[in-house]
Amino acid sequence: MSERDPDAELLKQVGRHDPAAVRTLVARKLPRLLALATRMLGDRMEAEDIAQEVFVRIWKQATRWREGEAKFDTWIHRVALNLCYDRLRGRREDPRDDMPDEVDPAAPPDARLEARARNERVREALAALPARQREALVLSYYQEMSNTDAAALMGVTVDALESLLARARRNLRAQLAGSGLSKDKS
Repeated sequence: MSERDPDAELLKQVGRHDPAAVRTLVARKLPRLLALATRMLGDRMEAEDIAQEVFVRIWKQATRWREGEAKFDTWIHRVALNLCYDRLRGRREDPRDDMPDEVDPAAPPDARLEARARNERVREALAALPARQREALVLSYYQEMSNTDAAALMGVTVDALESLLARARRNLRAQLAGSGLSKDKS
């Protein structure tokens, strides 16, 4: 028998429209959903819209979720990714300046400028990847999912995920080499 979903009881309470359960669920899931959507879309405000829509769907569908069919965490990540893809289809993708990768405020101004430029090049390179490669990288590196969980979420085998990751890393390296960012400075 498989392990019980850690969110099952909380989701039952959300299904009964328990305000405390909703607050707990939002506190538990919001940071990761925002990080996922921000990385996929490159826009914090759009990411907040996506997260809000995910929670609206949870509110409406909590009573219909069945434990054991899929992990709740996997389901909400899939919903968030689908909403991100809908947004991306609705606009031409262009990297934006407002992704929330903040530089340490104690760093000297020249280091901050250099770091900001480097972060922008990485954001642009990430945004230029094919969607499935970007999704694999975001889930594995930024969401820190295991290959097994990321593959399940994407609906691919672990081997296919690893292939996507390898191609994504190769593409990022090639793009960043063109910008002078991936050269070893040691």
